[in-house]
Amino acid sequence: MSSNQKKRNFQIEAFKHKVVVDPKYADKTWKMLEHAIHEIYNHNASGLSFEELYRNAYNMVLHKFGEKLYSGLVFTITFHLQRISKSIESAQGDLFLEELNRQWADHNKALQMIRDILMYMDRTFIPSTHKTPVHELGLNLWRDNIVRSSNIQMRLLSTLLELILKERDGEVINRGLMRNIIKMFMDLGPSVYQEDFEKPFLEISADFYRAESQKFIECCDCGDYLKKAEKRLTEEIERVSHYLDPKTEAKITNVVEKEMIENHMPRLVHMENSGLVNMLLDDKYEDLRRMYNLFHRVTNGLATIRDVMTSHIREIGKQLVTDPEKLKDPVEFVQCLLNEKDKYDNVIILAFNNDKTFQNALNSSFEFFINLNPRSPEFISLFVDEKLRKGLKGVSEEDVEVILDKVMMLFRYLQEKDVFEKYYKQHLAKRLLSGKTVSDDAERSLIVKLKTECGYQFTSKLEGMFTDMKTSQDTMQGFHTAYGTELGDGPSLVVQVLTTGSWPTQPGVTCNLPAELSALCEKFRSYYLGTHTGRRLSWQTNMGTADLKATFGKGQKHELNVSTYQMCVLMLFNNADRLMYKEIEQATEIPSSDLKRCLQSLACVKGKNVLRKEPMSKDIGEDDAFFVNDKFTSKFYKVKIGTVVAQKESEPEKQETRQRVEEDRKPQIEAAIVRIMKSRKVLDHNNIIAEVTKQLQSRFLANPGEIKKRIESLIERDFLERDNADRRLYRYLA
Repeated sequence: MSSNQKKRNFQIEAFKHKVVVDPKYADKTWKMLEHAIHEIYNHNASGLSFEELYRNAYNMVLHKFGEKLYSGLVFTITFHLQRISKSIESAQGDLFLEELNRQWADHNKALQMIRDILMYMDRTFIPSTHKTPVHELGLNLWRDNIVRSSNIQMRLLSTLLELILKERDGEVINRGLMRNIIKMFMDLGPSVYQEDFEKPFLEISADFYRAESQKFIECCDCGDYLKKAEKRLTEEIERVSHYLDPKTEAKITNVVEKEMIENHMPRLVHMENSGLVNMLLDDKYEDLRRMYNLFHRVTNGLATIRDVMTSHIREIGKQLVTDPEKLKDPVEFVQCLLNEKDKYDNVIILAFNNDKTFQNALNSSFEFFINLNPRSPEFISLFVDEKLRKGLKGVSEEDVEVILDKVMMLFRYLQEKDVFEKYYKQHLAKRLLSGKTVSDDAERSLIVKLKTECGYQFTSKLEGMFTDMKTSQDTMQGFHTAYGTELGDGPSLVVQVLTTGSWPTQPGVTCNLPAELSALCEKFRSYYLGTHTGRRLSWQTNMGTADLKATFGKGQKHELNVSTYQMCVLMLFNNADRLMYKEIEQATEIPSSDLKRCLQSLACVKGKNVLRKEPMSKDIGEDDAFFVNDKFTSKFYKVKIGTVVAQKESEPEKQETRQRVEEDRKPQIEAAIVRIMKSRKVLDHNNIIAEVTKQLQSRFLANPGEIKKRIESLIERDFLERDNADRRLYRYLA
């Protein structure tokens, strides 16, 4: 045999020698490992050689004794856990959880050491046989032998829940211990935490908060109840952060929200003397903010607050716009509206997180009740008039803009914006013609805002009024240049030439001016018509003013600022000491209603009574007699005598304005119909009504009956025709 053959034989013999295993090897090796596991659980691991133990476990797996090693491990750990279970069961009172926690910590340490020893089995044998890894096996055995032990499971749960109950009642508990025990559940797997702790925790919490909420709601007002609910919610969130699974937060907060908020929402918002309405009335921003934040967390919570708030605002708004006392003073009426709007704007900003849905509800409510009062457009215009005549004196530019913005906000709520335009034009005319506007800048600023809101058409005539005022100044300069030498020392004349259509003039108003003024007016007419061809002038004496120098008894002199009508009346007393009402009416030809107001302001207003009347009374009768009041005195040289006017329109005036508005609407409705039909060619009746209403809603709310009349009028004038087959269908005729 060659040397090479010898070498091959030697190698084969050596290989055979290595795989031969002593039959008692597996038992002997396991005994060593079993002893080591016992020592680890008995806290005597310091004398063990982990390198040797690892090698022994490695060899058992290598020599195909993995099954014996695994089953022995299960048996040995189970043995120790049964012993540990008895130790935990025997612990009394507070020591129960402490013992469980201590043994759990020891078990985890033991598992770590055992896993290190059996690492090779974990990496090779267990994956190939689909068995549970060592560490997970140890947790499962702890779960089955300790946590779910018949003598421990319910005791452990009740102990934990009792501690949580104590903490809810204000007692201090060992949160560190609780955290360790709860973490044990979590380490054992999500299903263990959920089934053995979280589910019963949530159930008992629901019972607790159901009972507590019932107790609170019987004895607390709404504000206090919400404070308690908020406190409980905060406590539960804090509890989760200290010792529960973070995923439990959403579940436990849902429980608190459902039992303490959702189930009691109607009762809370309607609670007598302390519910939502009382909070709104008393500006309880903190309570309102708390209610918003809590109700925000539950389904339909904010809708509940919003609905109650909307009903409340509509109710108080309805009372405000129908209150006879408030209607006596239009300026106070509008100021009350603005105060209410400011109040609820603050509530929404400070308490309701500036929630847009609440702002929309507020706007909707104001639009609802402002339009319940048909005089709202007139009153808002009167409010503007009062502010721009005197109410904004000394007010900074920024504050003026704030007030104008508030007026625009109310204007947006109006459905009949064209009615506001009518009144606003009348009031603006009086301000411009009397020179009583506080600020031209403020006037123009409001017109710009109206233009932005409603378009050029809405403000074109208003802008024309300002143009006329400027043109009139130039005209008067030309007149004085042409006739300056002829005018002499007589009365001076200032004329404002108003373009028909831009101004709210009253055609056909007559008044007999004093002779010296009539001659002057004729000179102006001659000058104006001489410089402007194709024009016609008509005097609007009802819109003018005059300054008179007057001398009373004892030679007391004053300069009186009066209306043109008042001037005509006073000038009569240059030639008479006593005049009857009928004589004044006949001499001046002033309309009866205007004359009575004029005489009332001259004879019945204390401190301005330059005339006196018999008999003395507040009202003017047709049999009254009038005299110059020789005893009239005033500490001022210049005395302004205003005309006693109803700040609001009288019923006939109101009817007349309404009639003019209705007449103005007709061409606008017709124009909208033609625009729509020109675009669509064919359209049914209902769609025309809907589209016309939509197109015109920025100016007014078109009446369907009036739209129908305008359609009929357009059919008669051959703009539209009815379809022969379907009478509700209209066709546009080009």
